[in-house]
Amino acid sequence: MVAEGLRQVAQVAASEFWRRDRFAAGVDPVVTSDGRMLRFESFSLCGGVQARLDLTPEVLNGEVLDRGTTNIDINEPLRRLLTGVPADGLLHLSVGSDGLVATTADGAVIERRVSLSTRWLRGFAEAQQIASTFELRGELDGRHAATFLTSLPREGRGWVVPAGRGWRISSRAAPGSVHLAGSHRLASMLPLVRHARALRAYGPGVSLGAGPVASAWELALPGVNFVLMLSPDASRGFSGEGAALTALAAGGAVDDAEEIGRLLHHQPRLEPDLLAEQIGMTAGRVRSALACLAVAGRVGYDVTEASYFQRDLPYDAASVARLNPRLRQAEELVAAGAVTIVDDAVAEVVSSDRVHRTRVRADGTTACTCQWWITHRGSRGPCKHVVAAALARDQGPAA
Repeated sequence: MVAEGLRQVAQVAASEFWRRDRFAAGVDPVVTSDGRMLRFESFSLCGGVQARLDLTPEVLNGEVLDRGTTNIDINEPLRRLLTGVPADGLLHLSVGSDGLVATTADGAVIERRVSLSTRWLRGFAEAQQIASTFELRGELDGRHAATFLTSLPREGRGWVVPAGRGWRISSRAAPGSVHLAGSHRLASMLPLVRHARALRAYGPGVSLGAGPVASAWELALPGVNFVLMLSPDASRGFSGEGAALTALAAGGAVDDAEEIGRLLHHQPRLEPDLLAEQIGMTAGRVRSALACLAVAGRVGYDVTEASYFQRDLPYDAASVARLNPRLRQAEELVAAGAVTIVDDAVAEVVSSDRVHRTRVRADGTTACTCQWWITHRGSRGPCKHVVAAALARDQGPAA
């Protein structure tokens, strides 16, 4: 079961779920040890699917020498080795900063550490921020999970809603429903579903008639969790969603993140409310700081436990900012003096010889008069003008 789970993490990383015309020979999952469990994570080639395999103490029997994060290739020799593991066989994994050694009765395969792609860096930052807004919306037992997954229409899309003891797909959103864009993106769960104890669906709160949103799907197995997070559409990658922009532009969050970052010691769970109580911050400030740490590659978000976990990726918030064109353009607008703060809610931003008016609504959401915002209506994060206004406000009157 564990060997098949690892193969599916690699399969996701080697898949293009949109055009179907690309396949990677080598893939590079991220592996994290927190002293209690092992996590294997990957993104699809199209960037719209994140896979994660969690191995809990229930299936682990060995010594933890250190805690940390590495990223490795899973090439064809390792895939063949994993395919040959019998149901009653043993799989020994030695994971360290240099890579991974997998050993079975048939031999051993060594996979070396490799560098992480910049698209994955941005994808992790965006996916963690999006997932932190999810809640559990539905659950099926193992038998009904198998029925649901095997009966999905090829490349179907819609909203998953309860139907008796199972689920069905509706064409319209309703409160409590979960969006499923591209049902073929759940195919990597099929080889594992016979072991499933439950299938759980997570998503943000939606209203009647809402537009497409991201979702997460957890296959709970004995001692193992296999989680797939899907972007709002098969043609959309997480790296362009813009969810992390608000955290990057928030005033004071970076300083709070540095303080909280000093407290990280690879704890299995980082819960905002408990951290707030420990360090004397409000829960809102802690959540903003954790979002910054997620952008900086220092924490991930586990939707199945509604908590953060430490995962030290090889980059920092500044490098993600440089890779994010909207943030970079917003910083250039502020530096050029293109932002005028009208009042606490309204700002005017001069861009491309036009004046765009941004507004912070009473509920905290933002709007802008630019064409980009009119097209996406906030579904792809804030536009560069809204980010520029937030940066200017943070800098104070001198801006």
